[in-house]
Amino acid sequence: MTDLKKYILAIESSCDDTSAAVLCNAKVLSNVVATQEIHKQYGGVVPELASRAHQQNIVPVVHQALAKANIDKKQLSAIAFTRGPGLMGSLLVGTSFAKSLALGLDIPLIEVNHMEAHILAHFITDENGTSPSFPFLGMTISGGHTQIVKVSDHFTMEVLGETLDDAVGEAFDKSAKLMGLPYPGGPLVDKYAKLGNPYAYDFPKPKVDGLNFSFSGLKTSILYFLQRETQKNPNFVAENINDICASVQHTILEILMEKLNIAVEQTGIKEVAIGGGVAANSGIRARLKEAEDTLGWKTYIPKFEYCTDNAAMIGIVGYLKFEKGQFTDQRVAAKARYAIGS
Repeated sequence: MTDLKKYILAIESSCDDTSAAVLCNAKVLSNVVATQEIHKQYGGVVPELASRAHQQNIVPVVHQALAKANIDKKQLSAIAFTRGPGLMGSLLVGTSFAKSLALGLDIPLIEVNHMEAHILAHFITDENGTSPSFPFLGMTISGGHTQIVKVSDHFTMEVLGETLDDAVGEAFDKSAKLMGLPYPGGPLVDKYAKLGNPYAYDFPKPKVDGLNFSFSGLKTSILYFLQRETQKNPNFVAENINDICASVQHTILEILMEKLNIAVEQTGIKEVAIGGGVAANSGIRARLKEAEDTLGWKTYIPKFEYCTDNAAMIGIVGYLKFEKGQFTDQRVAAKARYAIGS
């Protein structure tokens, strides 16, 4: 009898996290992530420094992933990697490493769209998790992307709406920076928001057609608000940090939920799955659970380790593509702009 176990090594290097994972079919055996602390002193990701750090991290991260999974590289069935979208310098490191290792081991190479992976992370086999049924709505919310996607099957996806300017994660981080909070500020906004009044301050919500988003105007209104109030009271931010964070977070969540609600009404699809770094936000997780009770939705929220950039989500797409025989070859190149479905 043939061995049905497929071992996929997955590599993720789209931004500032170097990650490698090993999957046995749809089950994660290891998922190692090396974060880059160097960007904190600059208040944001510096692309050149990110690519250099990836070069330093990728060999030890892959080695650790294989060791944790107790798998020898000769047992690997294929290598999956993030082709895009992302920072070109960062993508080049992961792409080049994956191509070289696949060539050396003479095993198939599988390219993965990072945004599709955030959505398909819900299909990782987990002792506690359930996967959404097709069709479902996927909302990807991260530092670089904000999209609502109709998912008809694993590889049939249609973008219904997306941000026209800044991503939701950037709105969180930039708002935090305006308040003097260190990078990355999004988790701190969430932390302080739990202690504040979400209705203390009123911020305008952008009027954008259809299911698209816009966050640049909100950032500007927060900037002007803080400038105006600190002129009256230099200690305004420090004295009201909880209420400011709660009000900012409330406004952002209202924008997301309003668009998601419209998408559900328009499509008639009540199964909703979220993915991306902002999916770790306690506020959006609570609002989605609330929608299950009040609106009759069925919501899917990934485990925290599968929200932020990680290779396990690349690996599940790799496994699904392996089963379909969807391989790429050594001519493949990194792609900074890589739309879902392209």
